[in-house]
Amino acid sequence: MHNVFYINVDPVIFHLGPVSIGWYGLMVALAVVFLVAWLYRNNNREHVLSNDSLITAALIGIVSGLIFTKLLHVIDLWDYYIQHPGDIFSGNGLTIWGAVLGATLGIWAYSRITKQFSFARFGDMIAPGTMVAQAIGRVGCTLNGCCYGIESDSACAIVYNNPHSNAPLGIPVLPTQVFEIAFDLCVFVVLMLLRGKLKPSGALFTVYFFLYGLWRFCIEFIRDGTPFLLGMHQAQLIGLILMLITLPIIIIKVRWKN
Repeated sequence: MHNVFYINVDPVIFHLGPVSIGWYGLMVALAVVFLVAWLYRNNNREHVLSNDSLITAALIGIVSGLIFTKLLHVIDLWDYYIQHPGDIFSGNGLTIWGAVLGATLGIWAYSRITKQFSFARFGDMIAPGTMVAQAIGRVGCTLNGCCYGIESDSACAIVYNNPHSNAPLGIPVLPTQVFEIAFDLCVFVVLMLLRGKLKPSGALFTVYFFLYGLWRFCIEFIRDGTPFLLGMHQAQLIGLILMLITLPIIIIKVRWKN
């Protein structure tokens, strides 16, 4: 295994009494802070909603994202959680799809109820920043040892050596977390290039969902996981469904601005 890259990082940074502060939690928190800062900065330029509504939308998105991300994880591993119901309320099992879909549904409902801003414009504003936030979160996955790929003897494989890692120890696996970091940043560039060039409002957000859905459908073939339905991982199935929803919308509705 002389061609592989070794990771010996402890997922836990330090302890505060019974509380453990880990790389994964830190990176997720940084991702949320970045996304809120992105919204605040771009909203000052685009004036999609008031600052008070922005704060409320951010709080609703965080709460609904947390609820939905846990819900998807419990559904995915129902056999485990039915035996360990107390773990439902743990901080483990946060999924990107759950966070994205939960936050989207929560903020969409808030926009519909209050009628204070256009959710389509909000989605276009947040889409590029979301890709960077996801990349930051995947840094936490890389250090934590979760979301790793299948076993591989390729030159790009990585081996986790720290006994507290969530990855299998001493076994070369594909660094699918790193692959996604690179993909997220590439899509960020694409979305920034497309920003302001597509119509109608919401088109950029739709493109984001299609591209990330396509990515998750493909990457899950080389990522460790358990079949959820039709032989696919849960994230893979969600990606496929979103592709089937967004692609017709892009083909029929999305146009270049004059």
